[in-house]
Amino acid sequence: MIIRMELGPDSYDIVVERGALKKAAGYMDLDRKVLIVTDDGVPAAYAEAIASQCADAHIYTLPQGEANKNMDHLGDILKAMLDASLTRKDCVVAVGGGVVGDMTGFAAACYMRGIDFYNVPTTLLSQVDSSIGGKTAVDFQGVKNIVGAFHQPKAVVIDPDTLGTLDRRQVMAGLAEAIKMAATCDEDLFEKIEKSKDLNEDLEDIICRALLIKKYVVEQDPKEAGIRKILNFGHTIGHAIEGFYKGEFLHGECVAMGMLPMSSREAGARIQAVLEKYGLPVSCTASADDLMPYVLHDKKMQKKTISVIYVPEIGDCKIVEVRPEQIRKYIESR
Repeated sequence: MIIRMELGPDSYDIVVERGALKKAAGYMDLDRKVLIVTDDGVPAAYAEAIASQCADAHIYTLPQGEANKNMDHLGDILKAMLDASLTRKDCVVAVGGGVVGDMTGFAAACYMRGIDFYNVPTTLLSQVDSSIGGKTAVDFQGVKNIVGAFHQPKAVVIDPDTLGTLDRRQVMAGLAEAIKMAATCDEDLFEKIEKSKDLNEDLEDIICRALLIKKYVVEQDPKEAGIRKILNFGHTIGHAIEGFYKGEFLHGECVAMGMLPMSSREAGARIQAVLEKYGLPVSCTASADDLMPYVLHDKKMQKKTISVIYVPEIGDCKIVEVRPEQIRKYIESR
């Protein structure tokens, strides 16, 4: 499937195809100098498959993990771009999960005030969510994604075969993001995930349907001025959990826990049941006092209120402006 993200001059294709990694040159302009950024948790064969199709390839490998999504490693990527003598006519390709994609995209936005960037997501979380939409960032001073830029990719190439090398925990963490989108926008998709008897068989369809939701939202609001905020369901409290536990939980697991306080009792019961079906966490021991310092640094905080996403029923949601003390009540309610 090819999904076209319609963003005027920043439009691009999202390719979902088994075996696409070996045919990347058909979807990306690699006839130039290319820096491929990956991490040491991604099979080296993935970056090498892209490199074999480039006119002049350079591979840079980051250490794996959210703890390395920082300004120091951003500087390392920029140095690799400089060492490779990339010009404004050259490009970078991210091959990996959300950390690699976010950092590489941000480096591309910064280098020479912006060069071409392609995303080849290899985790379920990045395939259904973070690889599209143009949000790039690094963490800073313990606050997630607080320094970044909007920089749309030239194309996104998704090869579902790459999911075969992931452990179950990583796949389920990615599924949490698809559950998030379904809970806010598509009850039929939620039911598909809820009732699935063979997730592996259903996964490609789930990826495509989650992407169609994000495409619809991003096209209306590319820079998160309004409706795009609904994609943050579960993230306000989820990011706080992620910040407090400093890597103990995966991002998708934190989003899973963050969704429940922001749902009605009925919707929350269905979300909790589907999370438990797939072995995702539904609670943690952190208190409101532990989490509130991270909530107060959320990017959606404006003046004395913060935009949060509330799900009254599956397939529907609303953006609510609340004061921090209300977030505390949401946390304490679960």
